[in-house]
Amino acid sequence: MSIKVENISKVYGSQKALHEVSFEIQKGEIVGFLGPNGAGKSTLMKILTGYIPQTSGNARICELSVSENSLEAKSKIGYLPEHNPLYLDMYVREYLEFIANIYGVSHDRIGLMIEKTGLQKEKHKLIGSLSKGYRQRVGLAQALLHDPEVLILDEPTTGLDPNQLVEIRGLIKEVGEEKTVMLSTHIMQEVEAICDRVIIINKGEIVANKKIEELRELSSDRNLISIEFNDIVEMKALQNIENVLEVIETGKHQFQVASDSKHDLRTVLFEFAVQNKRSVLQMNIKEQKLEDVFHRLTK
Repeated sequence: MSIKVENISKVYGSQKALHEVSFEIQKGEIVGFLGPNGAGKSTLMKILTGYIPQTSGNARICELSVSENSLEAKSKIGYLPEHNPLYLDMYVREYLEFIANIYGVSHDRIGLMIEKTGLQKEKHKLIGSLSKGYRQRVGLAQALLHDPEVLILDEPTTGLDPNQLVEIRGLIKEVGEEKTVMLSTHIMQEVEAICDRVIIINKGEIVANKKIEELRELSSDRNLISIEFNDIVEMKALQNIENVLEVIETGKHQFQVASDSKHDLRTVLFEFAVQNKRSVLQMNIKEQKLEDVFHRLTK
């Protein structure tokens, strides 16, 4: 077991950031850790990496308690925080040499990490002169430098252009074949492209812990209809229609109406418009995606 979280809670004064969170991640898994802003993602990652203590519960990295065996547990982790802390007045290779010295790692790995993260052309540049995407690459290089068993990445693809995204996703997938990778992201396409499993947290509690295939099954259990009226329609009136599960206002006089997969409400919605002296400007079946599942679980 590479990561084991048992009933972790974290309280800041009167605010409960995490409440009895539990999950396990095996070696060779790439797990996406998702949640809206303020859900507790970064707090849990900081607990796992030993930056802050939990209020209660326990977390283990490679069977080592992060509380009782802090230094040894940290040595097993490569960490890229959300706000990538780099020494901007150092050169790329100089910075990686500095990190290698801290870990007591052979400098032979520096060239390998520079190559793996695509920093060959940038290795003699000041970090402060790099784009945000290349700074993320430097952060990934330092996280991988000591060949950790567990990689924890907080928003690892922030600021990358489309070409860089493909390259870094490929790198994470390659690393994930032999290591344990836990990454937080807001980008569902990234989850689908990289992850084997998804853990979703909301208001400090786990609301889903499923394989990607299982989440896709959740996305097929509803019909979603996008509809636009010519004038004001009360959302409550739409919500009161039989078999309607949820209504979301998406624009001026525009709504997304959800029903279970057994009920196609298009005819009912036309009748609703006629009864309320409204015209339907457009209506179509909307393909439900993982983003819609995420919204349902975290609203």
